[in-house]
Amino acid sequence: MADLELIHELLTPAQTKIVLLVLDGLGGLAVEPGGPTELEAAETPNLDRLAAEGMVGLHQPVSPGITPGSGPGHIGLFGYDAIRYQIGRGVLEALGVDFELQATDLAARGNFCSADAEGRITDRRAGRIPTERCAELCAELRQIALPKVELFVEPVREHRFLLVLRGEGLAEGVADTDPGHTGVPPLDVMATDPAAEAAVTLVRSFVEEARGRLAGRDPANMITLRGFAKKPDWPLFPKTFGLRSVAVAQYPMYRGVAKLVGMDSVDVGPSRDDLFETLTRAWPDYDFAFVHVKDPDKAGEDGAFHRKVEVIEEIDGYIPRIVDLGRRPADATRRTASGRSGAVAAKEDTAAPRISCRWRSPMPGAWRNSEPRGGTDALGHAELRLLRNSRRLGRRHHQGVQRGCGRRRHRARRERCDRRLPRAGAGGPVERLPSLPGGAG
Repeated sequence: MADLELIHELLTPAQTKIVLLVLDGLGGLAVEPGGPTELEAAETPNLDRLAAEGMVGLHQPVSPGITPGSGPGHIGLFGYDAIRYQIGRGVLEALGVDFELQATDLAARGNFCSADAEGRITDRRAGRIPTERCAELCAELRQIALPKVELFVEPVREHRFLLVLRGEGLAEGVADTDPGHTGVPPLDVMATDPAAEAAVTLVRSFVEEARGRLAGRDPANMITLRGFAKKPDWPLFPKTFGLRSVAVAQYPMYRGVAKLVGMDSVDVGPSRDDLFETLTRAWPDYDFAFVHVKDPDKAGEDGAFHRKVEVIEEIDGYIPRIVDLGRRPADATRRTASGRSGAVAAKEDTAAPRISCRWRSPMPGAWRNSEPRGGTDALGHAELRLLRNSRRLGRRHHQGVQRGCGRRRHRARRERCDRRLPRAGAGGPVERLPSLPGGAG
């Protein structure tokens, strides 16, 4: 994993800017043997152009075989070791809704869920209840009284809420109560660390009373809790990488993970137009913009193949807006697109490698952006620790890699792909894709 202190020492000034566009859940698996993935089924001329002119690869946010949650997945994208820098979802949700955590606070992410008469979970997200309904239920749970602590229950978005216990002696080490699947009851509140027994007793009391207060309030008649954590003290992204950084995200959790590492966050409206218009307004003031799009992941979690295809195609239409940012004076803009793997076939995130595309200026031929082919292009298939931001690293080191083994590997991979992979037409070379409408060439 990259040494953050070493990276900071190697920084040199540069005029380039970066957009990290995360299409959450972009990757997927074929629903039927031999069939296409959602990304392969979608018509994506603009993403295809980035793949053709840039470098495509697959990356592992943590390690092979590990299915990362949203927090570790994005921590890895930002260049942090997701194993060393672990954090519970509670802190991320708190930061995402601008809740000011104190040193004595223990935070957890909560879900309103649906349960049958036997207490077995039938829907982990309670049908994605409206945020307004979530706020009403949070107001009800806020009435619960616990001894010697102050209780906060705040709505986040849809079925998600934030639980914070404030008091002395509250340690991390409370296990999740979310079993991660339906057909079983929520897990018992247990301690993973003996120091957390006091917190476990309080959380257990909260869960029991919440169950009684939510009885009959279908579909949100039960809760689950996960990601108990206290706010850590980590190296900050802007200082480490020398980048004025901003998060443009609609979901609080993703704003939270960005704020945890020191990025600014801007308010974003509910629509996709709002998201990209906010990016355009914020662009002049920052060197690095983390833009998060949740929609592919939502469709994947719901098992909606055709809806996910439609969402990917709709997002593809916004790519020219990002490309146009590079037409502004003094901007030499690099864009990186990456996503988690949210397979419709599995209805959840998977351990499959994530797609990564790095685009800066036209490069020799490539092919359509897809999961199987991503691992054979210039970036290859690597753990994310190898794909670090080299924007301001020492020039001699960076150029040495580009001029030496990096270029040889690049050519070798492309030669192997030319022999193995089918191309457009009768297997001949694919023609360069047309320029993006209004984009920078």
